[in-house]
Amino acid sequence: MDLHDFNLKEFMEVLDSCEDDVYLVTDEGDRLNLKSKLMQLIGFTKLIEGGIVSHAHIECKNKEDEQKLFRFNLFGKTGLEVK
Repeated sequence: MDLHDFNLKEFMEVLDSCEDDVYLVTDEGDRLNLKSKLMQLIGFTKLIEGGIVSHAHIECKNKEDEQKLFRFNLFGKTGLEVK
């Protein structure tokens, strides 16, 4: 799944609510597990443009986590309340 133009702080809140591993896949093909705070720092350092992440490719092990991130991508943080 590709995410576009999202607020990093809100995205990290959604990540914290995910139950299984969530990976950021870099253009070089590296897979960084975003459940690790260290990997979040490494991964997002390359992607941040003025506090907004312009584009990221995300893979989830858990379908519910993927749906949660998909809603976030469509609706922003407020999409978390939608079930």
